[in-house]
Amino acid sequence: MITKLNVASIYVLDKDEALDFYVDKLGLEKGNDVQQGSYRWLTVRVPGAEGTEIALEQPGAPLHDEATAAQLRELITKGALTGLVLSTDDVRGLYENLKAGGFTDFTQEPTEHFYGTDMGIRDPFGNPVRILQQGNPS
Repeated sequence: MITKLNVASIYVLDKDEALDFYVDKLGLEKGNDVQQGSYRWLTVRVPGAEGTEIALEQPGAPLHDEATAAQLRELITKGALTGLVLSTDDVRGLYENLKAGGFTDFTQEPTEHFYGTDMGIRDPFGNPVRILQQGNPS
């Protein structure tokens, strides 16, 4: 019986740049950072949370041949791959902090919906990220 989701993956073009974005800009924390031969297993997670981590995967060997890696890099840059949905307790505050820090790649300002308030951003590579504050807006 499956009991939980352990790791979800997102493709990035540069693992160090991705780590900087997800940790220093969005406030996640570094999980695992392990070198296994030529492969680097790098994850981020919600601070202090045990459980699901996000693997930052880079197209290429040993996971993909070069033709596949090139196709994936093109799709990443277009924002055509699946992104992430993260939760926060203050989406408007996060929006203001990101703006104040010089972040400009918003795809949607905080918007109220029946399920709560969310906003859209893109990571440095083009991946879509939704950030949700669930519940009635206050």
